Amino acid sequence: MTRTLRCRALVLGAAVALTLTACGGNSDSAGSSANSKGLEKTVIKVGALPIPDAVSLYIANAKGFFKEEGLTVQPVVITGGAAAIPQVKSGALDISQTNYVSTFLAVSKGEKLKLVADMYQAGPNTFNIMVPKDSPIKTVADLKGKTVLVNNLRNVATLAVTTQLKVAGLTETDVKFAEKPFPQMGDALKSGQADACWITEPFITALQSAAGFRKLADTMTGETEDLPMAGWMATDGWAQKNPKTLAAFQRAVAKAQDLASSNRKEIEAMLPTYTKIDAKTASVITLGTYPSALSATRLQKVADLMLDYKYLSSPFDVKSIIAAPSNG
Repeated sequence: MTRTLRCRALVLGAAVALTLTACGGNSDSAGSSANSKGLEKTVIKVGALPIPDAVSLYIANAKGFFKEEGLTVQPVVITGGAAAIPQVKSGALDISQTNYVSTFLAVSKGEKLKLVADMYQAGPNTFNIMVPKDSPIKTVADLKGKTVLVNNLRNVATLAVTTQLKVAGLTETDVKFAEKPFPQMGDALKSGQADACWITEPFITALQSAAGFRKLADTMTGETEDLPMAGWMATDGWAQKNPKTLAAFQRAVAKAQDLASSNRKEIEAMLPTYTKIDAKTASVITLGTYPSALSATRLQKVADLMLDYKYLSSPFDVKSIIAAPSNG
C-alpha cells in the first residue's frame, strides 16, 4: 500500500480544500474542551489523500465528531503513505493516511510506526487492469512481454497485478512494470507508451465512459479478495505520548466509518468537497468498504501475501503494530 496509494493523490489532483479545520471553535475554546477531557493535544494535523478512501476524516469534521471529542483536526494533503512517514516522524503531521503494504515494508526495515485506525478495504472492481477499447489484449495471459502501468513499483499495485499473472500462468518477470500517475495513464496507453494499466476509481469510470476502455481483470479477486488497503498511522512515540488524544481520534473516526459504511449518500455528498470528483461521478463510482475497527486477522492477510510474493523476507506479526483503542 511505499508510496502506495500515494500517487493516488495525483490521481485526483489537488484537493479543493488543502487545509480544512474541524467544525467550530477557536483555539481557546478547543483548548478548554480538550483540557476538560484530559487530552494531551488540542489541535492535530492529519495527512490525507484527496481520494474516497479518506472520506471518514472529512465526515467526522463536517458532522462535529472530532469537536465532540475536544479535538480540532486539520487535514493536510499528502502525496502518499510512504511519503508521509518522514512527516509523522518529524512531527509535521500527528497522524497520516497510509496503505498497509507501505507500512509493513517500512516497519520491516526498522521504522517505529503504529496503525491507529482502519480506513478502506477493497471491493469488486475497485482496482482493475484496463486496456484501450481497440487493444488486441483480451486476457491476462496476453500481457506476457507487455508493459503495465502502475502508480508505484514494488507495492500494492504490482502485488495485486502479480496475483492475477499467477492465475494466468505468468510471473511478475513476464511483464514490464512502469510508473505513471493515475491521471496520466489513459493518455499514456492511447499514445502507445504502455499496453495496460492498473487503475482505481474514479478513473475506472472515467476511462470507460470517455474513452471506452475495457476491464481486463479485477485484481481484487482470489488471493486479494476484500484486501485491506489503507488505514491511519502514527509513530510509536506519538501514540505513547498522546494516548487520550489518540483515543479521541479513534472514537470519532470509528463513528464516521460507521456512517460511511451504512449510508453511501454521506460519501457522495462529501467527495466533491475535498476531491475533484463531481457529484455525478460520485453517484456512480464503485467503492470498497469502510471498516470501523482494525482487525489483526484481516490485516495479517496482507502481510502473509507480501511474504508469499517475497515483498517481505520473514513473517510479520501485524498485532505488534496495532495501537489498541483506549477504554478511556
